Amino acid sequence: MYAVAATGTDQQTNFTDILRNSFIEDFAMDSLSIIDIILSLTMAFGVGLFIYFVYRITYRGVLYSPTFNGTLLMMTMITCLIIMTISTNIVLSLGMVGALSIVRFRTAIKDPLDIVFMFWAIASGISSGAGLYLLTIIGAVVIGAIIFVLSRKKHTDTMYLLVIHYTEEANDEVKRALQKLNYELKSKIVRKGAVELTAEIRLKIDNTSFLNELVETEGVRDASLVKYNGDYAV
Repeated sequence: MYAVAATGTDQQTNFTDILRNSFIEDFAMDSLSIIDIILSLTMAFGVGLFIYFVYRITYRGVLYSPTFNGTLLMMTMITCLIIMTISTNIVLSLGMVGALSIVRFRTAIKDPLDIVFMFWAIASGISSGAGLYLLTIIGAVVIGAIIFVLSRKKHTDTMYLLVIHYTEEANDEVKRALQKLNYELKSKIVRKGAVELTAEIRLKIDNTSFLNELVETEGVRDASLVKYNGDYAV
């Protein structure tokens, strides 16, 4: 009876050992060599530098941020380091997932295209760290070409902010002039006979001849036209 019990215990122990050994064999990861590390970091740096120049050349926003652009390069290399780290040890990979799960990024990103560049940098870092160099290069070329083509696409209309300072006597004349434009009133400030009106308008490129006619209107002191993208104006 005791022999049978002992045999059952041994079988259970052997089964547990088999499962443990199978798990270790399936998830065993080789350590990285110096050559692998140098190749991966070099690839990440090269692609990150390519992303840097693509962002710089194709940026069409109002406020270009060199700091954000440099962050894209560093993000590619840091992501590559993370992937190389978790690929060498299953315990480190689980710990890294737990550590990154508590990180919260609260930086507001105004331009949706900036999010595309961030994901591009992260994806390039992942593929570089995983040793998928051909995929990294092909992906960089294809995505860069698409972004470049889209950035060169000319829009028929450009958005502006029109700021007019005039007297109350010229109110009707200004209204008639604005009715000829596709405009949306943003603000109107009245100060003891003086009026400041701000309107959002859409114009054909370089078609600003109406501005001279508006300034010549009796009672209009000055008019300013400022390029506008919905968030910022310059």
